[in-house]
Amino acid sequence: MTAELQVLAALADPTRWQLLDRLAGRREATATVLATDLPVTRQAVVKHLAVLERAGLVAAHRKGREVQYEVRAERLDETARWMAAAARRWDDRLALIKHLAEQDPAE
Repeated sequence: MTAELQVLAALADPTRWQLLDRLAGRREATATVLATDLPVTRQAVVKHLAVLERAGLVAAHRKGREVQYEVRAERLDETARWMAAAARRWDDRLALIKHLAEQDPAE
């Protein structure tokens, strides 16, 4: 699976979207802080964070006894560029199909 597809697969879960959104508003946070007010356990949050980490969307580092998580915005930027390039390719293909469809078949 390409890195971009791994990012999209990681973001397919609404809980992971929420976690990423919560992290985006902070410099860093622990799983306990991120789990506050979520309808899942802290252990589930840790598993979701592991998926986000494997996709390169968050980084984890230990501070004393706690593990702090932070967003890796560059990974989102790379994926956004990939998606924009894919959209341009599709736009070009659809424009070509439209052009071919509008041609007179007698020519």
